[in-house]
Amino acid sequence: MAEKYLMAIDAGTGSVRAVLFDTKGSQVGVVQHEWEHKEDPRWPGSMDFDWSHNWFLASDCIKGVIKQAQINPADIAAVSTTSMREGIVLYDAQGKEIWACANIDARSTDEVGELIHLNPVLEKEIYTESGQTYALGALPRILWVKNKMPEVYSKFSKVGMFNDWLIYKMTGVLEVEPSNGSTTGIFDLQKRDWDSSIAEKCGLRTDIFPPVRECGEVIAKVNAKGAAETGLVEGTPVVVGGGDAQLGCVGVGTVDPNQAAVFGGSFWQYEFNTSSGKTDKNCRVRVNCHAVPGVWQYEALAFKPGLVMRWFRDAFCHLEKQEGLKEGKDAYYIMDERAKKIPTGCYGMMCAFSDVMNFISWKHAAPTFTNFGLEPEKFNRYTFYRAILENTAMVTKGHLDLVRESTGNMPKEIVFAGGASKSPLWCGILADVLGLPVKVPVVKEATALGAAILAGYGIGIFDDIPSAARSLVRWDKTYEPNMENHAIYEKTYPVWREVYKAQLELSDKKMTRNMWIAPGL
Repeated sequence: MAEKYLMAIDAGTGSVRAVLFDTKGSQVGVVQHEWEHKEDPRWPGSMDFDWSHNWFLASDCIKGVIKQAQINPADIAAVSTTSMREGIVLYDAQGKEIWACANIDARSTDEVGELIHLNPVLEKEIYTESGQTYALGALPRILWVKNKMPEVYSKFSKVGMFNDWLIYKMTGVLEVEPSNGSTTGIFDLQKRDWDSSIAEKCGLRTDIFPPVRECGEVIAKVNAKGAAETGLVEGTPVVVGGGDAQLGCVGVGTVDPNQAAVFGGSFWQYEFNTSSGKTDKNCRVRVNCHAVPGVWQYEALAFKPGLVMRWFRDAFCHLEKQEGLKEGKDAYYIMDERAKKIPTGCYGMMCAFSDVMNFISWKHAAPTFTNFGLEPEKFNRYTFYRAILENTAMVTKGHLDLVRESTGNMPKEIVFAGGASKSPLWCGILADVLGLPVKVPVVKEATALGAAILAGYGIGIFDDIPSAARSLVRWDKTYEPNMENHAIYEKTYPVWREVYKAQLELSDKKMTRNMWIAPGL
């Protein structure tokens, strides 16, 4: 009997990829294409999604990974999809895409102001039910279309997310699932379904919502058009996937209540599982449906840690990049080795980039390094580099505290995945700051593996999602906290919070520029 395979298609912020796994969770192929989401010069902060070109890239990835792995596409037992959250696609009555924006599109400042003026307490009311604010949700974006592109608004018939769009392109069936659908802010968390009354309160139509299908269910089969464009076999089962963070949690075995994971990439996501969709009374932290039915997630986001690291490397680490090219080593590895020699706490120096999340009033101060001296043997680029690592771990500590205040629960350990987890130094600093063991999985494509697990569950290869996830995840290393270092960070943390507060006040006075600020603030 021929080997069977599971395919995951992942539409991320910076790239799209198709990843092929065997039924034991081992990756056998991956093809990826970078893509970009351009700003429309008429609309500052916009982030348009080019559905025509991007589907060409996605389908090319599918064809490419089948060719790379040298398999018979008939041996692909099932396909599932995952994507960035928040991005939305609008379709007309004939099912044609007519407008789309990517995840951190920020063009709807006027519309957020309009909604706040309409009802100053409406955002809190919506958050209580949906777990979302206006910051990243679909409500202001659809209102923007109504106000700025009325001809599109009058024609559009349905709204969907990007992972659902991928399924639609392969099967012709458009349905939305709860994990990504809940990021629109138009979902009832408890029912894991649309609540059209939320749209009505915002002056939007209520006839725009496709059916909801639960994660892990077979939604349809690849149709003739999908097969011709992707190289998949017509009739291949397609299984409902989910949002990238939620499926990332499945891919690292974070599937049960009170488990937690941190994903360290361009943005850092802290995910804490709960058995209830109850929201935070102060609206500070996001709550989403998990891709595991019956589980929800508190989510706190740190803005741009990976991008800050890339900036520092490219701006100040030219020698390390040249050294890395000569020795066949990554520049980050070289920086890590040198930053290890800097004492815990960086001689009291600290920096400010992302703030601890405050979802209802989400803004970040201007980037800042402070409290350094003019002693080059102490305060050099390795000190500044280590300060960035420590700063991101401090933000993560703030997120654990925030979720504990909301839920009364703390995890016993942290699963750490994503690009940042490749740095042993960063892993150790995270363990020391949190005072918790940090477990790093072997898998590098956690989100895609999560999608493959759902694909296998949907067609009966796996009995249930949690047990499949627990059986397939393999661990690379566990970092135990150094409690002496933890004591140093415990003293530093409240000082850093006060320093950040002062920096934010400068931005509030418009004396410095916010690193990022939500539309309408």
